[in-house]
Amino acid sequence: MLLQAIRDARTLREHREPRFEQPLQRHEDNPIIEPREHHFWEMKATFNPGAVYADKRIHLLYRAIGGDDVSVLGYAASDDGVNITDRPAEPAFVPPVLIKRIEASERLAAPVAYCSGGGWNGGCEDPRITLIDNVVYLIYTAFDGWGSIRIALSSISLDDFLNKKWDWKKPALISPPGEIQKNWMLFPEKINGKFALLHSISPNILVDYFDTLEDLENGRRFVASNRTIVSHPERWDSFVRGAGPPPIRTRLGWLLFYHAIDAREPGRYKLGAMVLDLHDPTRILYRSRRPILEPDAHYENNGFKSGVVYSCGAVVKDGELYVYYGGSDSVTCVAIANLEHFLDDLQRNAAPKLQPEGKSKRMK
Repeated sequence: MLLQAIRDARTLREHREPRFEQPLQRHEDNPIIEPREHHFWEMKATFNPGAVYADKRIHLLYRAIGGDDVSVLGYAASDDGVNITDRPAEPAFVPPVLIKRIEASERLAAPVAYCSGGGWNGGCEDPRITLIDNVVYLIYTAFDGWGSIRIALSSISLDDFLNKKWDWKKPALISPPGEIQKNWMLFPEKINGKFALLHSISPNILVDYFDTLEDLENGRRFVASNRTIVSHPERWDSFVRGAGPPPIRTRLGWLLFYHAIDAREPGRYKLGAMVLDLHDPTRILYRSRRPILEPDAHYENNGFKSGVVYSCGAVVKDGELYVYYGGSDSVTCVAIANLEHFLDDLQRNAAPKLQPEGKSKRMK
């Protein structure tokens, strides 16, 4: 009886709340990147790619798990956003001794109960890539396989990136030791002349600003953050897990996708969208009333973790929005929408938020 009452209430709410007229559409060729059994380093999973548009191509760095259960990053490129035309046989990024095994496992801290995509032996997870001033910045989750989960930053020149000369700058840990942090990213352009780092959206949106990233890149400074999951039982995004791809500049503001879970459907990762103020991205202007993508396709349920759509990369090409995501922590997929139609729907069907949800303007 209780379950039926919950279903009835949900159905009534869905009839009352407007749906997107132009939602993200899964491409019929999904998944577009799958494991290759003859490549040891990516034989188990290929998912959660970061994305950047440059030189008239969409470039992806995807998380790959191989036979040793270590997560590395593979490279793939597409001319049309769907069909992969370039995918080398070797990984594009392998963390160098995982930053001394995350500083000797935080000096032998107790192990953490952590499982992400089946990468039991650590590595680099969930890459976000951002192109700023001809430099490709990479931010990823660094896991040592034992007791440390931190955020790491690296970079490479655009020229080397396009030529697949993987001369990455030595990664540096930018989140403090002893904390579990995920889903950090750089905005794709400076805001008020400063680099802008988004590092939390729950319970508040937190953005730190930097004149230069030198101190972060050299490991001389950590970013203090607050990753707290607050329950909003009246919303579909009862538990906001974290931001998705780096924000995209649009006519309405910064378009930001994010991951969330509905308490009535625990274990199902869904994708939402919000628009942030261009000059003060701690201000939410619009937020989707409904999920824009839910894990309903077979490739989003038949894998390592059922019921997961998890996006780390999105780009705009020729007016079309391409959102790349991992399905069931196993394969790479893409969903597409006309950007202007999507923004119109988001503006019309969103719940406007005219006040800041929280501010963090640490000028550095």
